[in-house]
Amino acid sequence: MKLYGIPNCSTVKKARAWLEARDIPYEFHDFKKQGIPEALMRDLCESLGWESLVNRSGPTWRKFPEDRRAHIQDADSALDLMRENASVIKRPILDRDGQVQVGFSEENYGAFFGE
Repeated sequence: MKLYGIPNCSTVKKARAWLEARDIPYEFHDFKKQGIPEALMRDLCESLGWESLVNRSGPTWRKFPEDRRAHIQDADSALDLMRENASVIKRPILDRDGQVQVGFSEENYGAFFGE
């Protein structure tokens, strides 16, 4: 199982704490240090839609000029933006044997892990 994100993100910290409190092992993939896994992000854009992966409510999105934000209209333009700045990716992304959760809430993780 792999958890993707940015270590200083408060939502990623919550997800990691939730997993660790339950002794659920995972490998952490740091977008900033290890890059964006292109194949995973393409697959997620296809299966979940690019809209679910771009955090349009976060400060990183708001920092982009309006014309740059307006350009994000499909998976390719969203992937370009994610490559440009990993902080715009909604996180964390949890991949357990091909089953994926984007974002974190105790309720969703509880259901995902059968609690």
